[in-house]
Amino acid sequence: MKKFLMMTVLGLCASLAAMAQGDCCKASKSHSFIELQGGLQWTATNAKIDKLLMPVGAVSFGHYFTPEVGARLHVSGLKAKGRFEGMDLDYKWNYLTSDADVLLNLSNLFSKSKSHGLNVILVAGVGLVNYGKHEELQKLSLARPTDIATVVTSSSQKEWSKNLRGGLRLETNLNKPFGISLELDANNLHDEFNGKLNGSDDWMFSGMIGLSWRFGFKKCKKAAPATEPAPIVEEPTPIPAPAVRIPDPEPRQYVKTETLHEEIFYLIRLSDPTESGSAQMRRVADFMKKYPMANVTIVGYADKGTGNAELNQMYSERRAAECKDALVNVYGCEASRISTSAMGDRVQPFIENDKNRCIIIDAKGEYTVIE
Repeated sequence: MKKFLMMTVLGLCASLAAMAQGDCCKASKSHSFIELQGGLQWTATNAKIDKLLMPVGAVSFGHYFTPEVGARLHVSGLKAKGRFEGMDLDYKWNYLTSDADVLLNLSNLFSKSKSHGLNVILVAGVGLVNYGKHEELQKLSLARPTDIATVVTSSSQKEWSKNLRGGLRLETNLNKPFGISLELDANNLHDEFNGKLNGSDDWMFSGMIGLSWRFGFKKCKKAAPATEPAPIVEEPTPIPAPAVRIPDPEPRQYVKTETLHEEIFYLIRLSDPTESGSAQMRRVADFMKKYPMANVTIVGYADKGTGNAELNQMYSERRAAECKDALVNVYGCEASRISTSAMGDRVQPFIENDKNRCIIIDAKGEYTVIE
């Protein structure tokens, strides 16, 4: 197991270096984060789990270099607990663990979309743990030397040792400034960590809930390809005709309008509008760039044949909001020029029931013609 964790860490570090130097122009943005966590930990031994559960806290600082790969510095600890089950004796000690972890976002790695409501993240890391002198255990050993024969003496204790970590995180949308996470970790420690020698490494398992703040969002922009200038063609100098004065006609000026209407349909489940209508989304973005004064309206709908009025209202609102979010974050449109509304299943724009799981996008642009 130790070799597997080491190989996982080294492999993820190599992936981090390669991907950080590669193309970072993704739909999602790179960013930094700070996170506070709290929960419970259990140091595995021959006692029951409920007898050894202890609180644990952690703080970390990290950065996502790409939508798939990030890294963090993670410090955790508080108190751990050991037990001699047959003698009904408990003892505690302070510890502090510091690790450098690699974070691999599996949701972004295996999906074309880089925006998910919930992200699954693999954690692997290495570090050091300090676990002190085990004063309580030493006192038990002196009080009952015959019964407690496996206690590590203070002269043999290292106090510092390696820590290998593997874990899994569930974290809410990484594009938002604040997020909530649930993290489960397994830590491989030296045999002396819990103060008792048993001939094999100790294990500590923890489950923590965290609150993170993300900042410093950056988005790469690809440089436009260079275009070669058109060749200059020299035309023969025309022979000027005799000058004839023609009175200039009065110019005629009027305004013309161009409209945009797009309909994007959804399957029975909610889907990402960048996937379900990327060509249509591109047309909307191009229209907004062509007419910088034009405003866009997005109306979300839900079909009356499934769900209920409350759920359908929620679905229609979410569809309109996700469409606007994609136009702003993926296609670079101005949020102030986009308005959204949701009709739920109160309005059914199409006769066919399934078509009413949709969003309808409308806009109007004006331009002046002078003749």
